Formats: sequence, structure tokens, C-alpha cells
Amino acid sequence: MSADPLALESQLCFALAVATRKVVAAYKEPLEPLGLTHPQYLAMLALWGRSPRSLGELARSLALDAATLSPLIKRLEAQGLVTRTRREGDERTLDVALTPAGQALREKAEQVPVKVAGMFRMGEEEFVQLREMLHRLIAAADGAAIPGAGE
Repeated sequence: MSADPLALESQLCFALAVATRKVVAAYKEPLEPLGLTHPQYLAMLALWGRSPRSLGELARSLALDAATLSPLIKRLEAQGLVTRTRREGDERTLDVALTPAGQALREKAEQVPVKVAGMFRMGEEEFVQLREMLHRLIAAADGAAIPGAGE
């Protein structure tokens, strides 16, 4: 910590905000040929992990609320990558599933993490350590009484 506790470079929030902008920007070029934005890519990653899923479950896995995720899923549906259907027996639940085109996109997307990692001059071990630290930070924020931290 610097001598001034309010120095900009001492602030975790500043470092995370700048790093987030730069990392998300790094995804723009590799995602362009896939026709995906970064938020859409995250949703597709979750669905490639398991499909179908309810909109609520998908929102929780992405740390978003369903109202924020819903328009994004509608755009993916318009692109022919997912379907949205009401669950039989529970009309309140909206299930999101990959289409064959959405499933096929996974193969093309496999190069995205490789391309992004190549943009940063960090080794795999450093990436793993950074990701683990960020997951610990997220878990700590979820456990703390921070308004909005669990969203």
C-alpha cells in the first residue's frame, strides 16, 4: 500500500476495472468471426457446459439476474444458436437449449482462449493463479455483506 491510502494506484477497484476492460477488449477480435459479443460468449460457454438449462439457472451461473440475461438470450435465439421453451408442467420456467448450430459453434470457439492467452505475456501457471485468486475474491465478496455482491 502506498503512503496515501486514497492514491488511485492503491485501489483494488481501479486495478480490477482497468484489467476487466482490457481483458474483455482482448476477446473482441477472436469472437468477431463467431458473431458473438463477450456477454454472449459467456452465455454460450455456460450452455456448452450443460444444455438445456432454465433461464434462472443460467443467470445464476453467470452471476446475472434473469432480466439482464433475457435480452441477450433473445439475441442468441435470433441468431439461431439457442431455443427458448416453456417447461412442460411448469409454464413459469423458461428453458434455454443449444440448437445444432449453437452446438457446432463450440468447435470454432475452442481457439478463442488460446488466442486470448497469446495476447498477454503471462504463462499458463500465472493465468491459473490469477483465475484462482479472482475466484477467491468473488467467493469472499459473496460471503461478505456487500450490497449487490451476490448478483
